Amino acid sequence: MEISPPPGGGRPGEQAPSFSDSRTQQTCRLHAVSRTGGEVGAISTTASRALTRLTDVSIGEGVSGMTEVLRGREREQAALADVVDRARSGHGSALLLQGQPGVGKSALLEHTIATTDGMVVLRTRGVESEAPLPFAALHRLLRPTLSHLDRIPTRQADALRAAFGESSDDVGDRHLVFLGTLNLLSAVAEGEPVLAVVDDAHWLDDASAAALQFAGRRLEGEPIAIIFAVRDNETGQFDPRDLTLLSVGGVDETAAVALIADQVDTPVAEGVRAELLEATGGNPLGLVELTRALSQAQLSGAEPLPERLPLTAGVERAFLDRYRRLPEAAQTLLLLAAADDSGRVVTLTRAAARIGVGPEALDAAEESGLLNVGDGGVLTLRHPLVRSAIYGAATSGRRRQAHRALADALAGTPDEDRRAWHLAASVDGPDEAVVAALDDAAERARRRGGHEAASSAWTRAAELTVDPQERAVRLFAAAGASVAAGQPADGDRLARTALVDAIDPLLRSDILLLQGQIEWNTGSLDDGYRIVCQAASTAAPHDPERARILAMLAAALASFGARSVDAPDPATITSPPGADAGPEQRVAGWLLQGFSAVLRDEWATAADAFRRAWDTPIGPDAPPMLHHNLAIATMHLGDDDRAIALHDLQLQRARDASAVNMIEHALTRGAVSRIATGAWADAASYAEEAVLLDRNLALDELITFPLAQLAVIAALRGDPQAPQRLQALEQALEQHPPHGTIAGLVIGLSHWAAARQAGVAPARALHHLEQIKLPAARWLSAIDRIETAVRADRRDLTEKSLEELRTFADGSGMAWAWAAVHHCEAILGGADAEEHFRQALDWHARSSRLPAKARTQLAFGEYLRRHRRRTDARVPLREALETFESLGATLWADRARQELRASGETARRGNDLVATELTPSEAQIAALVRQGLSNKDVAGRLFVSPRTVDFHLRNIYTKLGITSRTELVAMTSDPA
Repeated sequence: MEISPPPGGGRPGEQAPSFSDSRTQQTCRLHAVSRTGGEVGAISTTASRALTRLTDVSIGEGVSGMTEVLRGREREQAALADVVDRARSGHGSALLLQGQPGVGKSALLEHTIATTDGMVVLRTRGVESEAPLPFAALHRLLRPTLSHLDRIPTRQADALRAAFGESSDDVGDRHLVFLGTLNLLSAVAEGEPVLAVVDDAHWLDDASAAALQFAGRRLEGEPIAIIFAVRDNETGQFDPRDLTLLSVGGVDETAAVALIADQVDTPVAEGVRAELLEATGGNPLGLVELTRALSQAQLSGAEPLPERLPLTAGVERAFLDRYRRLPEAAQTLLLLAAADDSGRVVTLTRAAARIGVGPEALDAAEESGLLNVGDGGVLTLRHPLVRSAIYGAATSGRRRQAHRALADALAGTPDEDRRAWHLAASVDGPDEAVVAALDDAAERARRRGGHEAASSAWTRAAELTVDPQERAVRLFAAAGASVAAGQPADGDRLARTALVDAIDPLLRSDILLLQGQIEWNTGSLDDGYRIVCQAASTAAPHDPERARILAMLAAALASFGARSVDAPDPATITSPPGADAGPEQRVAGWLLQGFSAVLRDEWATAADAFRRAWDTPIGPDAPPMLHHNLAIATMHLGDDDRAIALHDLQLQRARDASAVNMIEHALTRGAVSRIATGAWADAASYAEEAVLLDRNLALDELITFPLAQLAVIAALRGDPQAPQRLQALEQALEQHPPHGTIAGLVIGLSHWAAARQAGVAPARALHHLEQIKLPAARWLSAIDRIETAVRADRRDLTEKSLEELRTFADGSGMAWAWAAVHHCEAILGGADAEEHFRQALDWHARSSRLPAKARTQLAFGEYLRRHRRRTDARVPLREALETFESLGATLWADRARQELRASGETARRGNDLVATELTPSEAQIAALVRQGLSNKDVAGRLFVSPRTVDFHLRNIYTKLGITSRTELVAMTSDPA
């Protein structure tokens, strides 16, 4: 468990460029094509086909280019058509088109668009220079659909507006942008199926890539197809996992011969054709460009071919040769185009004018075929390799001159972020004005949820900063943004670099705290603890109050297993708060004392300190670290009612703020106490929701905790699926070993689940239970551990565990602990066994742990029946059976029923034990619908679309043999 959840998920986010000039708006509208002229579509089918032919200049020469490149692509065309056809029938999916530069990916996308009818077609592409501009590509894709924002939840619509720079609000948790993207596409698809095409996805800005991948993995039941195209080995931040892959290789010999023949009228010698095919591997662009670069004599075989080059280098050389034959002014203009791939002619011509290049240069560049200007002033280079060839061949001085000219051309326009990055590329040393522009860009990015872009801007600003302290501040900000973006390794690297320059001790303390959070959540709990102790010690002489909170955090980490011989005792870092200290400092002091006492097994001191902290009111604006650890402290005492209340309060606040990480945190912590109290249906619902959040949001590192909870619940219930639950947990543990403070709990729960499997021998079960080391987890499984030791005839372990439990009960005074002590004393036998059973039941009456009470009632009834007191045995056995049936605990219920029959009373099987074959997603959706949530509310909870919820509901109705949500809500038992 994260004692204080790491940064990320809940931080305000960043911003996309405004894209507000009319020409760009026109371009964005042109990129949305509705084949049936619907509301979203901006141009007719005829106009869209013209646009397709126009943009295909980047692939071939003119209209014939696409036909040539598509030779030999029947397999790929069929696969793409299948994705589109399945989307039409409501079976949405995403497909990843992958291949070398020039292999024809863009041509295949254009062909798919041109042959798609009856669908809304949205398109965007990654632009290399837009990497630091958050949500730029997503904005282009969704701009034609923004009139539908009122059809999605308000918070998601507001988040999208903020992300696109259309409001000054903070995004908040950028997962709202991701979910808003999915739901906006779903809303558009209610009219017509949607085809979204994303070319050059390897160049997507990180924020757009994250949002589109989120949507692409959640298209089940949606009439939506998303097709991405990426280069081989250049996925960038684009994660291809879980997407269907369609690899595009070179064309075969027949298609290659036809392609070569398309380019020249001169007969081509067979040996030359064979050598071209071998040199290019059948790459269509390579075949076209290298064929055109050869003379007639070389093509005929009369002269030897030039020295063979690698494919990419060869094509780039062909482009570069053509570039160098142009006038100097045209070369300069093309370098400007290569340095700024925004595609805006007005920006390009302004920049050219600032360095003395006139409009005639644009004509010369167009005539070369390396550049094309389309309708609306949209400029495209023939191929991305044109850009890399020209920009790579320029000197550093000429590149800086180009970027400065572009920055000057953007002055006074809404493109502040793009201008900031051109300024950053125009200097090779410190520059205060550039640093200020980058700071502003970083802050805008942070507000819009583009944490990756914010980190990049602050990192570049730090590189251009002279003063070490100011450089450290910027690097620290960059590190925090990287962590918020889910890139902890980058965050750690930046934090370490910042620490080298940081002079101010409080800044150093903040940097160390961030390092510690990264370390305990992704690496070593012990190292994270040591670093947090260092942070507290660094702050102590300068800000004792802050140091006290940090020392409390360190003690909390230690209470969950962190150790380090190099770290001071957290209790010694600061003195206790004075009598006049405010409530926040008093709470920090009591928590510090309580967590420190847990380490020493001084349970009376711990219980007293924790209760003083709980009884000291603090406001909602108090440091989150205090609120989090007030809730966490309940787990050490097993104060279930307080734990549920505090974690549910956290959950409500997290839901109100749509803070995903805190939602997951509160769900899993709240589930632990519900397992103890027997609210197993609620605990399973919480854990299932956490699993779905972790899977839907790719929070793989957190998933073992809720999976362990589900495995324990299944085992305690005697669920037939318990072995499968345990297997799923074990697989997840292999793939994602738990880190940080949840590790002890996850390991403890997994051993408890293994020990409770049906048919496990007592010795093996005891072995598992003895592997549970964390006290909070040992208290949960205390009765099982002692009962199993008795069955395994291990008196030594029985007495040891009982003494440990008695010490805890004596110190903490917890009713459930005393009940467990007397329960275990009773099952050991002896003359006073009945008295221990009765005392256990008296203590149970003061505790909310119903499963433990029912187990005592069952054991007491068995004891009475064995002592020939069958009539007396019936009362506790009936009560136990009633509880076990309500819990769905089949094995214990069967045992209680057998004992009742043996006592002479007939016990019929209850009606509450229901087994179905619902999937985890279906079970969670059913549970939420039964709580009265609408499809829209369920979708918001689980970060899916309402249409996906409806898709699963139809499956649920079929499996349960019902026809409506009214029948689902009316079911007397939990269908999961």
